[in-house]
Amino acid sequence: MKCALVTGGSRGIGKAICKQLAQDSDYHILINYNSNETAALETKKDIEALGNTAEIIQFNVANAEQVKTALNTWQEQNKEALIEVLVNNAGITKDGLFMWMPAEDWHDVVNTSLHGFYNVTNHLIQKMLRNRYGRIINVASVSGVKGTAGQTNYSAAKGALVAATKALAQEVAKRKITVNAVAPGFIKSDMTANLDEKELKSMIPVNRFGEPEEVAYAVSFLASKKASYITGEVLNINGGIYS
Repeated sequence: MKCALVTGGSRGIGKAICKQLAQDSDYHILINYNSNETAALETKKDIEALGNTAEIIQFNVANAEQVKTALNTWQEQNKEALIEVLVNNAGITKDGLFMWMPAEDWHDVVNTSLHGFYNVTNHLIQKMLRNRYGRIINVASVSGVKGTAGQTNYSAAKGALVAATKALAQEVAKRKITVNAVAPGFIKSDMTANLDEKELKSMIPVNRFGEPEEVAYAVSFLASKKASYITGEVLNINGGIYS
């Protein structure tokens, strides 16, 4: 059984990615979630309605022990299964001006976006290397490419993720493992629900927020065999706000 694991896959961009992979591939979809089991089960139901298979897997990407235990337990229960595609999507924001930013807000955001990438990818990459095939797609952000005021913590975490993508891509390319990132701009989701779309869309050349599906299409392509000559790349999906 060949599988695709999407971290933070229960809502928003993660959910759209799970559904798109289910539509475009034969992968059994592993929907990772941290706390919202109801949303994860809804995503599973959506995937099954598309005629594919899925299961939910709970762990906090920032917690190395949890990641290890959950993935090892899953692997023991599914001895023949192989995770070929990993989408590191889990991330949180705790916005605020840097001069007033509590240490906790800095560490929480970096732990989820950056250390979460390490915890999950490092655990799975040995098997990909042995199998000589893999697709790793990291969900970065326009903030990590151009920086966003009020998001120094998030920009730092996602900027580091972009650099890690480029470095890791060079290490594993010979084993037919590609490592790419997508950098979404303003996308309609829980994360942007509190933003004033009317005010902000004037900054965006295409004059609207993006849909989660518009990120998912690109991730699904990068996860496919068609993208085998693309690695170390960062694809901006932002309506032209930064190019």
